[in-house]
Amino acid sequence: MKRLAIPGLIAALASLPAHAALKEGDSAPDFSTQASLAGKAFDYSLKDALQKGPVVVYFYPSAYTGGCNLQAHTFAVNHDKFTAAGASIIGVSLDSIARLNDFSADPEYCAGKVAVASDPDGKIAKSYELAIREATPGKKDSRGAEIDHGFAERTTFIVTPDGKIAATLGGLKPAENVEKSLETVQKLAATKKP
Repeated sequence: MKRLAIPGLIAALASLPAHAALKEGDSAPDFSTQASLAGKAFDYSLKDALQKGPVVVYFYPSAYTGGCNLQAHTFAVNHDKFTAAGASIIGVSLDSIARLNDFSADPEYCAGKVAVASDPDGKIAKSYELAIREATPGKKDSRGAEIDHGFAERTTFIVTPDGKIAATLGGLKPAENVEKSLETVQKLAATKKP
């Protein structure tokens, strides 16, 4: 009997995500920071956003980089579906608000539909127990500008109005991350209907 338990335990441990991000059922840390939508900076509060419904809080490494460009574009294309499910979206990275003003307005990426928040010191990402890598000197973005900030790992949290994490999505390709996020908020919306 013990022989069967050990391989099962090993298989279960191997299937766990490599990161130590907060998990489903954990309380989502509240945060307030500068964010940008359609090129305009504003004060963002997770607590305020949750009063309107679930929030998709997606952490990404950097604006104007391959996977992040694709993820922002995919969220923008599906924005109406998230809204129909009663959810809002906020992207969070260590980018400066100036970079995010450009990124949020760029028709190829956020397209004025997805708000993105600045976490310049990584404090918000760390509160969600995400790993942060230091900036790589000389690394350039897709526009050729140097990236002078660290990178949070790509992980998405679906937070319900009671402040609890309904799902943690990590280790996925950018477009798949958006698909799973949409699937999760649609399931949440379906359970609310009479």
